[in-house]
Parts: sequence; structure tokens; C-alpha cells
Amino acid sequence: MRICYLTLFRASLAGLAALSLTACKHYLAHFQTATQAPSSAPAATSTPPSSRLVSPAPIRQMRLPSRPQGANPIQQQSAGGRPNAQTASSANPSRRPSPLSEIISQPRQTGTVTAPVPSPPVVHPMPGQNPMIPGLIQDPETITGPEMQAPAGALDEARFTAPPPPPMQATVPRVALLLPLSGPHSKLGNSLLNAAQLALFHFAGKNFELLPQDTKGTPEGAADAAALAIGDGASLVLGPLFASSVETVAPPARAAGLTVVSFSNDRRVAGNGVFTLGFLPDEQVERVVRFAFKRGMRRFAVLAPDNPYGASISAALEAVAVDLGADITGVRFYSPLGGDFSAVVKNLANYDNRRQDLLDQRKELENREDEVARQALKRLENLQTLGDVPFDALLVADGGKRLQAIAALLPYYDIDPNKIRILGTGQWDADGIGSEPALVGGWFAAPAKKERRKFIRQYTEMYAAAPSRLATLAYDATALAAVFVKSDGQFDVSEITAPQGFAGRDGIFRFHPEGYAERGLSIHQVQERGTRVIQNAPASFQAAN
Repeated sequence: MRICYLTLFRASLAGLAALSLTACKHYLAHFQTATQAPSSAPAATSTPPSSRLVSPAPIRQMRLPSRPQGANPIQQQSAGGRPNAQTASSANPSRRPSPLSEIISQPRQTGTVTAPVPSPPVVHPMPGQNPMIPGLIQDPETITGPEMQAPAGALDEARFTAPPPPPMQATVPRVALLLPLSGPHSKLGNSLLNAAQLALFHFAGKNFELLPQDTKGTPEGAADAAALAIGDGASLVLGPLFASSVETVAPPARAAGLTVVSFSNDRRVAGNGVFTLGFLPDEQVERVVRFAFKRGMRRFAVLAPDNPYGASISAALEAVAVDLGADITGVRFYSPLGGDFSAVVKNLANYDNRRQDLLDQRKELENREDEVARQALKRLENLQTLGDVPFDALLVADGGKRLQAIAALLPYYDIDPNKIRILGTGQWDADGIGSEPALVGGWFAAPAKKERRKFIRQYTEMYAAAPSRLATLAYDATALAAVFVKSDGQFDVSEITAPQGFAGRDGIFRFHPEGYAERGLSIHQVQERGTRVIQNAPASFQAAN
């Protein structure tokens, strides 16, 4: 099945300087009003998402009347004075990431608990909560959270029925975009589609067609979508989102000679014509552990969910520890479907033994009557355990409600955040992370936020809603396609594997020869109100090496 979408604006860099995103949003809203059923129609007669799957409907760019004749929207210098693609790539190639760096980066426009031990913190079960793994897409079951799920029975916000499009032109380059536009992950999929449309507005010429295909969030749906894309003459495939879907898309795409740039970050599906643009968890682990090691931490422990994501985290920690000569003194996994993590945290802290050591010490001192013993007993009054935990830093590889629940248990079981540095992954890169006191002062590695903030502002102005965290992946991928797919539909994979990389909405990135994306990451520290960068991401891969 195919999805029919609105024909977008055609705009050069000069055109965008003259036309605000607000005006574009107004035009888009006007067109939707003309093509959608009235919102006041009874729910029983509303068109369900599945009925919007119609005949092939490429997304095209429209020419704006103000566009200068002959202007090239990729190479033309904007009214704001930003350099064109040629200038960006030739200014200092040894220090700047790729010919696309300017294009993508600048589009137009606690203390211990006093004994006796109280009851543990109440951890309410979270029925139906699957592992929330923003940025890590292993399979359809690993995504949850408000930004990734549409309300039951609700129509997808960003989808609408448009008139039948004009016939596709045989000479126009076509790029397929495979996303879960229906099903439980439709909200996430449509957010990525919106981001891709925004990239088209910024970068693509009029002779460029984006072909959205609905994968329905399943491997079978992805295979059907790939078949349609190949039949439509796509020169490049962007997506799908889930690793399990990539596995079904790769063989037919490879047989057709098409490159796949997926949004997964499971490096197991990368290679042999498949690239993964997602945020790699092992890269985040390596970055933050190396940072901690340079600051004197030598013994590391990890708490991670018992799933492929947790396994990748543990393997990454082991690899970097071996390389650095550090020790791993504790590895504990927990069920991501459970709501009570007390047992695993208690076990990691060696709490029972340390508690018994304290009781034994008190008993011994109580049997003595000298002043030294009395002073020692006084010092033990406010202790919960005796002795330290066997690690200097603890990596908690989770986010959302599970991270909050686990963090609340750390000081209770005498893992003192004032003595132990708590480390995290990109899942910590979320609003409200500092609301849990045990996490304040913790470190995590994540992409730089400067360019993403600009993207969020532009997206919100266009669509009157905030983008999903993964929307930047679709934006950057579409920008690459718009620049590197030639007018005759030819695509040279060497264009996107340039070693200097690109400056995208999440900072610099480049594709490794094996197919996965390497990124420059910042080190962030959790504060009570948000986070702050304590070490910037590298400005280029030369600087990172």
C-alpha cells in the first residue's frame, strides 16, 4: 500500500530567507483544511489510518514565485550570507567535516540512611511498560513512552488525505522513506516523516521525489514497503526504523542494487549495502567511561536491562575496560518489564554482607567498656553498613521511569552518590533528569544540543508540535539524499562514506566502512535543573582522534 502526502514547497536558500517557516506553516494548514474531512465529523465516520493508504504518492517540491531563475538551492548563497556547498567544503578540508557540513548544520533560515533500616522506597509496578530505549531500536517491542505511542483509536496527527498526485516523471530521482506510519509506533513514524519533509524544504530541488512507504512497524510490512519502493524506481532507501525490519528490507534492496540508510542503531544489521544512522549505545559507553577513567576512576560496575540493549552495554563496558586496564567489579541485569528493582540493587551493593559486618562490629564494641569503644560506637550510630562498595563508578543504562526507580534505591542500599560517580547513556538526555537527587552530579555521553535546538524550533514552528527524539535522524538522512542523489537518479555510496564526515542536527557524524554511524559526543553533567556540558563534542573527527 502507498501513502499519499502533500506536495511540499520548492525553495532555494534565498527563497527560504524570504519565506518564514510561519508562512509555510500557514500554507500547510490551509492545504490540510482543504483536503481533510471536517474535525467535527462523528468519530464513527472518521476515516481510519489504514484507509489513507492509496495509490503511489511521491512528495515533490513546488517552485516558489520568488525563486531566482537558475538558482541552485544547494549551492546558492543565501541572503543571510551563509556559505554555499563549494565554499563550505574548500575552506579548510583538513579541519571541517565534509562538503555537507555547512548545509546540514546551517540550513536556511545524599548521605547514608540512618539505622535502623527503614522500609525500602515504594516502587509502583508499571504494568505494560516495555523497555524504553530512545535511540536504540532493536525490535518493535522495545519502544514505549508517550512520544512513541499514539493514543488508542486516535488518528495519526500528521497524516491527511491529499488529492491524487500527478504522474511520476521518469527522469526525476526518487528516494524511498520506510517508516511505521500506522500501528502502535505511528506517532514516532509520522514525526520522522515531518522531519524529512522539513529537510526537503531546506535542501531539495524541484526534480526530487520522496516516496513514503508504511512499514506498519513490522518486518512483514517493511518487506512489502521495500517491494513497492523498488517497483517505483527508488534510487535510495531511507529507513526502516527497527533492526528486525532492516533484516527483511536488506536482501531485496541489495538484489536491486540499492543502498539502505536505516534509522536503527543495531550495528549487527550494518554492512553490505546497509548503513545504520542511529545512536550507538557502545559509543556512548566508551565515551563516558574514558572520561571517568581520566579522572581517576578505575573500578566500574553496571546495572542494565536484561535484553539486547543491556547486553550491548555490558559488552561495550568490558571492551573499553580491557583497553584502559580498568576493572569491572559488578555486572547485574534486571527484567525491563518489572517494577521492583530492589533485589538487583541490593545484590550489587553487597548490602547484606556489609550490613552484617556493621552489626558484628557493634556487638564487639558493646562488649567493651573503654572510652575508645564508646567513641567508636557513637561513630557507627548513623551508619547503615560497614565498608565501601567495590566500585568507583556505576553505569546505570536506562532511562525514564525505570531510571528514576533504580536511582531512588541507590542511597537506600548505601551506594552513596557522594562517593560513587553515577554514569549513564544517551537515555539520560531527557527533560527532568535532575528531579531524582541520586542522579545529580552524574555524567553521561550524548550528542551536542546546539544544532538540535535549532531543529526543534524550526520543526515546532512548522508543525505546532515538538519532534520525537529520533526525528533528527530522518532530517539528516533526507538532507544527504537531497544533496547526493544525482538528477539522473544515480547514487554513489562513496559520497556518504567520506572520512571527514558531516555536521548534522546531532553534531558531527560519519559512516564507518562497516556501515554504522560514528558520532562526536559531548559529556553532560546532571544538575537539579537540567544538564550542563562539561566537555564539548569534537568539532571534527581529526580533533577526536
